[in-house]
This record gives sequence, structure tokens and C-alpha cells, in this order.
Amino acid sequence: MSSKICKREMGIVNEEAVKQFRTLMEDVDDSLKDSFLNVHQGYQTETFVRFLKAREWNVQKAHRMLLDSLQWRKQNEIDKMLTKPIIPVDLYRAIRDTQLVGLSGYSKEGRPVIAVGVGLSTYDKASSHIQMNEYRDRVILPSASKKFGRPICTCLKILDMTGLKLSALSHIKLMTAITTIDDLNFPEKTETYYIVNAPYIFSACWKTIKPLLQERTKRKIQVLKGCGREELLKVMDYESLPHFCKREGSGSGRQTPNGTVENCFSLDHSFHQELYNFVKEQAMLSESNALIKEGSLHVKFPEPAPEDSKIFETIESEFQKLGGNHKAV
Repeated sequence: MSSKICKREMGIVNEEAVKQFRTLMEDVDDSLKDSFLNVHQGYQTETFVRFLKAREWNVQKAHRMLLDSLQWRKQNEIDKMLTKPIIPVDLYRAIRDTQLVGLSGYSKEGRPVIAVGVGLSTYDKASSHIQMNEYRDRVILPSASKKFGRPICTCLKILDMTGLKLSALSHIKLMTAITTIDDLNFPEKTETYYIVNAPYIFSACWKTIKPLLQERTKRKIQVLKGCGREELLKVMDYESLPHFCKREGSGSGRQTPNGTVENCFSLDHSFHQELYNFVKEQAMLSESNALIKEGSLHVKFPEPAPEDSKIFETIESEFQKLGGNHKAV
């Protein structure tokens, strides 16, 4: 791939750091090579850059981070995740109803647009978060790269804060674990986070949390007015907007005139149907033909970094303060 493409997609690349990283990875253990292939999908340079960014361009730390991630994948059989359908389908539907995530379309530059219903997610059921990450990285992003004729290794995320309440405090521990998994094993996969429909409780917490974030993280986050439609249309077409950005008060079960489901969180949406059918097909082709039944998916959650723990402790503290003020009113 050309240096021009890499710089456009990943920013200014420290070529010497990438070269050193590449040399270190030539000696990777044979048992980790297949896993590494699943991680980079043919785009090694972009992968090295992601891990280097996550460790402030320290080659040794980035190398250790990647090796630890590959070991985590091996220990938890992450490479087999796309051959394990979640059954019965009612369990998967329940997960979709509690962890609101979906693909609504693509940006004008070809990046997948991932919608997340932060405010209304309850995380009551087993999480399919890692499986969706794997599908994004091993199916969605490579397909987008092929379609647009250049490496597309990051996505955009639109975080809908509709319905965010103090009760979200009970989900902080699981949210911390999910964030830690992403930070350590899927670093720098999001180009920009767009926050929409933010209620007062978010605005109050954001003022306290923002100073704790690393500069590179702060630069990625844009808090938009209302549903954010006007700003989002600068980077994507109307068809790619999530249902909660297309018009005020869009219902979660809304359908388009042609009968298709517009709500990308729903199992009935084309994205989740394609994902679920893909995993079922891969299971049929796999020798293991493994199935994920309720309570049978066990993935080791790594310990969060001290700075991440501080951020979530601050969120918890702010929520408690807001709860106390609410009771006092």
C-alpha cells in the first residue's frame, strides 16, 4: 500500500517506528500467527499504527500490547467467535433488545457508521459485543476496503444518549469491562464519536470527565446539538443516518414504506440478519460447529488501566451527586 494512502487513513505515520514494530512481529510465535492474520486482515501497517497510537508511539510497549492481545485471543478462542451462533434465537433477540448496537450505513468516505443506544441499553443479558467487533473487523471493514479500493480500518460511532438516567450507574462495572476489552484488544478502531440527544445528566458529567481524557481521545469526540442531523449530513448521506437522527421522536420499531426495519438495533434489521446468518453459516463450515448457549460464553475480562478506572469512578461519583441533588429538590 502506498505511504500516501496510509497517511490519509491513519494520520502522519512514524515510518521508523512501524519498521521496528514489523521487525519485532516477524518472530511472533507460530501459535499466534493465524490470530494476527485475523487482526490485521492484510493491512499490517494500519494495525501497527493503531497499536503504536494507543501506546504513544512507544514501539516496545505497543509490541507488548499486541502480543498480550494475541494471547488473550488464543486463551479465549476469539478467533472462533464467528463460528459460534448465539442460540436460541430468542436469546440473541433479548441481547439485541438490551445492548443497542447496529450498523446504520456508511460515511461518504466509506467508513461504517455504528449506532449505539447508550441511554436505553440495559445490558441485562449476555453480551455479544466481542462477536460484533470481530464481524466488524473481519467482514465489514475488509468489504468496505475492497469496495472503495483503499484501506478502511476505522468506523464512526454515533452515541444516542436518549433515555440516560441515574439508574445507568448499575451498568458502570460492565461498561468498564467492555471499554477495557476494546482499549486493549481493538484499539483506535473509531475515527470519531458523535454524541447526540444528550440530556442534562450527560452534560453535567461531561464537564468533569472531559479533562481526564487523553488529548487524542478528546479530539475524537463531538457533542452535537439535538439529534445531530445537520452536522452528520456533512459526513454521510441521509440513508446512512441512524433512525434516531433522521427525525425527532423516531420510534424504535419504525419501518420504512417498503416494509424494511429502519431501527438498526433490531434483530429484524438487515445488518443483524446478515451477521446472524453469517455466523450460522460459518458454524456449519466449521469442524467444531460450536454453539453459544445462554450462560456458556466465558471471556476473561482484563483489568482496566488506572486512568480508565479513574474516569469510571468519576462518572460514578458524578451520578451519585446528581442523584443526591435530585432527591434534595
